[in-house]
Amino acid sequence: MPEYDFSGKVAFVTGAAHGQGRSHAQHYAKHGADVVAVDIGHNKDTVPYDLGTADELDETASLVEDEGQRALTVEADVSDEAEVEAAVDEALEEFGHIDILANNAGIESIADLTEMDEAMWDELVDVNLKGVWLCSKHVGQHFIDRGDGGKIVSTASTAGQVGIPSNGHYVAAKHGVIGLTKTLALELAEYDVNANCIGPTAVDTPMVAGMLEGYGEEFMNEMGAVAGPMSVFPDTDMIEPSDISEAYMWLSSDAARYVTGVFLPVDAGFLAK
Repeated sequence: MPEYDFSGKVAFVTGAAHGQGRSHAQHYAKHGADVVAVDIGHNKDTVPYDLGTADELDETASLVEDEGQRALTVEADVSDEAEVEAAVDEALEEFGHIDILANNAGIESIADLTEMDEAMWDELVDVNLKGVWLCSKHVGQHFIDRGDGGKIVSTASTAGQVGIPSNGHYVAAKHGVIGLTKTLALELAEYDVNANCIGPTAVDTPMVAGMLEGYGEEFMNEMGAVAGPMSVFPDTDMIEPSDISEAYMWLSSDAARYVTGVFLPVDAGFLAK
């Protein structure tokens, strides 16, 4: 594992109760950062699997503390501006500063665009795109006010580069994250803030397991048959959360000081096909 040094830094990680977000929180802590672990703490009506719970968020905090770092847990819905602003304020009251924003929170659901109801569209786009904007807005303003730079890393998806049947809202949101990232990079460069996003392929997380359970393996396989294999490597259907975390660490580090506005695929060759 590369030895990045985040000593004295604070990482604000959304969707941190389990899956990729928990992995990111652990990795930041392994490299010396204190962590603000943020998750919603309740389910959403249009999402067919359980979202992060308060107990899971506490487990993430314990894992951070096991690495010798401080952890603050905050229950907040990233699609609600008042909750995001309150979460950022609580983090600043606790730690005095935020140095890294890890926009990881996201949800998934499935329906054809001609059959999808408005609530399903709104909930997913609000979390997966609006949530990235709201967190970037409020942490980004702190970066500007503080005047000491900062890092924004967001989770887009390979779906941000292709179309996927029955997934149009997710595809639209992830395309949006890429465009939002490029614009943040331009607007915040004068304040020494880097903004980048990552494009994972299928990752072995509770979200993917929940989708399989909620919609059935046969239907998910039918979707996958249209998109093609999620990995070009033999005996690899999905990658691990830690594979995404390593990309987060690099983009959050001084090693990537002049990398900004980038969409970085960590996709096991999915987009090379």
